[in-house]
Amino acid sequence: MISVKNAHKIIQQSIPRPHTELVPFNKTGGRILAENINAPFNQPLFNNSAMDGFAVKSKDVKNASVDTPINLKVVSIIAAGDDVSEISIEDGQCAQIMTGAELPKGVDAVVMVEKTSGFENSTVSIYSSAIVGQNIRIAGEELKQGTELVKIGSEIGPSEIGVFATFGISEISVFKQPKVAIFGLGDELKEPGDTLESGQIYNSNLHVLKELVQKVGGHVIYSEVVGDDRKSMEIFMKKALEDADILISSGGISMGKFDFVKPVMQSLGVKEQFWKVAQKPGKPLFFGTRNDKLIFGLPGNPISSYICFIEYVYPSIRKFQSSSALPKMSVKLTAEFPVENKKYRFLFGQVKYDNGKLVCCPSKKHGSHMFTSSLGANCIIESKQGASNKQKGETTTIQHLPWEVIL
Repeated sequence: MISVKNAHKIIQQSIPRPHTELVPFNKTGGRILAENINAPFNQPLFNNSAMDGFAVKSKDVKNASVDTPINLKVVSIIAAGDDVSEISIEDGQCAQIMTGAELPKGVDAVVMVEKTSGFENSTVSIYSSAIVGQNIRIAGEELKQGTELVKIGSEIGPSEIGVFATFGISEISVFKQPKVAIFGLGDELKEPGDTLESGQIYNSNLHVLKELVQKVGGHVIYSEVVGDDRKSMEIFMKKALEDADILISSGGISMGKFDFVKPVMQSLGVKEQFWKVAQKPGKPLFFGTRNDKLIFGLPGNPISSYICFIEYVYPSIRKFQSSSALPKMSVKLTAEFPVENKKYRFLFGQVKYDNGKLVCCPSKKHGSHMFTSSLGANCIIESKQGASNKQKGETTTIQHLPWEVIL
């Protein structure tokens, strides 16, 4: 049996170097950027109008007012997207222009249509003076060509996708998501909706693990319940070890008569890195490798499985993509936390802000089979082994669940 610290060290040393792939920009949501993205051109690309109105020479309208309007000849109508290369505005002339349209040669200001006699005639009355640059978006005023837009390692969201589209970047280099195969064990497991017979229970772990993998950026390629017989396990694991980067099992890793996972893994060339960690819950945790594949044998108890995933699998999936799990935080307890004499202790909890400071309350349900202890939780609280429980007001460490909100 090894310590939590050594378990982390062994796992982190086993994770292979990240690989990259090109993906269409609109398919990159949630992925990790594998390159710096710089602006390929100025933004705006060209001088354009910020208003619907008239493109003018500011000197022509410097004395314009409601009482003394200036009349200009309208020589062009310019909409967004129009080619203005052949248009040039002379003294005493102007052009109707729409928002976003490129400015023609010879103008240096835009008067909004509300301060004119309108778009109807070939001559317009201007009721307001204008200064140079008025209502004009200048080329490059937002960003100059070559400016860094998004840093390597950023997680891509709606804003990043919008930036890629704005600058016409059709493909993006991202770190490959690890392909994950998950299997649960137990002839007693039935799917929700099925009728339970005597001694049977519903399969929950597989659905929880699949959701967790997707939440933290992995790609699930297999998710199956495998029977409690060696042949079924061998068939599934052989296929999974060929196709997946990470293999996760739930159950069958302890010392029961039908716990075949470990011997089957060994028969398929999986090298055991450790089995059993001095922690509660999740002591019978298995970790092995085969070439660049990572194999996690999680305990069958639902809370043990969930917590072991967050503690060990979550950071591994992130590192596969050259990223990291959210950093752990130190917070004060609002209630007593049960500490183990010889084992590292984990428990679901709820962290929140109290007068601007983070505080945390542990779940009152401590059993590793009590899955409802995860309801309402937004963190996992942890503590080193010790001779006495942590008391209210003492500081402890938490891992915030990245998809949950801290209020």
